[in-house]
Amino acid sequence: MKTIMKIEPIRNRPGKARTRVAAYCRVSTGTDEQLVSLETQKSHYEELINANPDWEFAGLYYDEGISGTGKEKRPALKRMIADCKDGKIDRILVKSLSRFARNTADCLELTRKLLDLEVAIYFEKENLDTGSMESELLLSIMSSLAESESVSMSENIKWGARHRFENGTFKIGYPPYGYSSKDGEFTINEDEAKWVRWIFSEALNGKASNAIAKQLNDLKVPSRRSGHWAPTTIRHILTNEKYVGACLFQKTYTDFRFKRHTNYGEEDQFFIEGHHAAIISQEDFDAVGELLEQRAHEKGSNKVKGRNHRRYPFSGKLICGECGGRFKRHINTTGSQCYPVWVCVRHLKDLDSCSMKSVRESDLEYAFMTMMNKLIFAKEEVLHALLDRVRGETYKNNLQRIEEIDRKLKKNAEYVRTLTTIMSRGYIEPALFKKESNGLSAEADMLAEEKDRLIRAVTGNVQKTDELGSLVKYADKAEPAGSFDGDLVARFLDHATIHSRTEVTFHLKCGLSLKERM
Repeated sequence: MKTIMKIEPIRNRPGKARTRVAAYCRVSTGTDEQLVSLETQKSHYEELINANPDWEFAGLYYDEGISGTGKEKRPALKRMIADCKDGKIDRILVKSLSRFARNTADCLELTRKLLDLEVAIYFEKENLDTGSMESELLLSIMSSLAESESVSMSENIKWGARHRFENGTFKIGYPPYGYSSKDGEFTINEDEAKWVRWIFSEALNGKASNAIAKQLNDLKVPSRRSGHWAPTTIRHILTNEKYVGACLFQKTYTDFRFKRHTNYGEEDQFFIEGHHAAIISQEDFDAVGELLEQRAHEKGSNKVKGRNHRRYPFSGKLICGECGGRFKRHINTTGSQCYPVWVCVRHLKDLDSCSMKSVRESDLEYAFMTMMNKLIFAKEEVLHALLDRVRGETYKNNLQRIEEIDRKLKKNAEYVRTLTTIMSRGYIEPALFKKESNGLSAEADMLAEEKDRLIRAVTGNVQKTDELGSLVKYADKAEPAGSFDGDLVARFLDHATIHSRTEVTFHLKCGLSLKERM
């Protein structure tokens, strides 16, 4: 009779420590569907790690409702890296590169950091194991694809939002103070609306925003979020078009680096009147706006469409060559002497983040006028020669390509009409019609996008040519100046990069960049 012996698996081999394996999960939004997906990922990795006898479960790290376009916004990812530094993790499992990082630079930086800590990462979808890689090339390519996917998704989302802006179907998720919202529809909340009317009334009586905020805090009027009223909150209410029943969409936009900016005209905006019931009359709203503008103008910081009025010639034009921060004007005191300087705002906040020292305003003025005088002296050799060359460029290639795109778009539209006709007569199957129609639509979108890009390029070149022509006209008539003229800064300077106390580069509106000693 046969004897069968069962040999139990060795769970813990003597002398060999098990690999401590953790998993990282992330979902982009906080919707119920995405959170279900997160729970599925968590269960998957717990079972996978515990089922391997050579692995020891080292934890599950997950971020909910957070975009993956930047590593700074993900606390669980930061905590996992900290645990790697503490020697608690040997290996990390991730569903895909896009779940780990949708930015090539972040992906490579994090991977290198973890490899330095002898922690390998395994990306399931791409079947990519950083522990066995001979080169970073494959990882770089794959992470670039993940980044492109993120950009594509972002553009799709923005396109959808713009489409809803255009047809008036965009739903505002969070109503302003004074309103309640149900299914995207605004209704007046009288408990709050009475204070909105009071704020406008006080502003019309001449009270400043800080005085109104102080009075609301003294009266213990509850605010929407923090419970505390700030002058900025009051100014936001006084300038918010929603209180007259209107909506201005796309006040901000996101650039290709996923950074949000105030929209000063870089992107289209959409204004809808009569969107909901008004709390404030248009007359009172306009009157308050005029008061705010007048008060800001008197202080020298007039904000027109959100932009600061240039109080000093170099205001808003100086950029730190070390950290990229803006420069701010200060008054320095040495003994009995007081003199204005410009200093990087990041240097002011944290000396370790930027070591750029302050620059005397008089040195900047001297350097700028030296540059302008050089241009006057060399106007024939530099400015006239450059203008002749620029005007000689007719942008023929771009213009010809725009004409070619117009012909292709016209032909594309003819194909669509023909396809629709033969479909209506039953000559082709609906599935084939849909496939061909989608292809033509994609081609039209691609051509239209290229045409817009070329038009912007041509327009930008024309603007620079006009700026250069203006500079040439000034140089032809001007004499070398001995004193500083701030009007020239406003007319010709786009911005300046401060490299040190002794060196600056002036970037002119016409496209010239000229380095000067201080």
